[in-house]
Amino acid sequence: QVQTVASGGGSVQAGGSSRLSCVVSGRTFSQYVMGWFRRPPGKEGEFVGGINRSGGRTYYADSVKGRFTISRDNAKNTVYLQMNSLKPEDTAVYSCNAVPEYSLKSPLWAWGQGTQVTVSS
Repeated sequence: QVQTVASGGGSVQAGGSSRLSCVVSGRTFSQYVMGWFRRPPGKEGEFVGGINRSGGRTYYADSVKGRFTISRDNAKNTVYLQMNSLKPEDTAVYSCNAVPEYSLKSPLWAWGQGTQVTVSS
C-alpha cells in the first residue's frame, strides 16, 4: 500500500522561503515521475510542478516558475519542494503524488498526508 507523507510546512512571511519534503513508501520510488500539488483554502487542487524519474528534468506551473524548485533523492524515497519569494496566494495544503509522464497533472495514487503552508503579508 502506497503512502505519501509531506512535511515542512508552517507559517512564513511574504517574501520568505520554505522547503517541503514528501516521503513515499510502498512503491519503488525511482520508477515514478513525481508531482507536487496544492489546495488553496476554498479552492480546487492545482498542479505545482513535477520531476522526472532521474531528477534531471523538472516542470512548473506558470504561477510558481522561477520561485519554486523541485528535486528528489531516490535513495531516500523523497521528493522536495523549495519555495522562495513566497506570496500570500501560495497559501495551501501541499501534497505529492506520482503522475504519468504524459499527463503531469493527473495524480495516480490516493492522496496521503499533506502539509499546510500559510504565507502572511
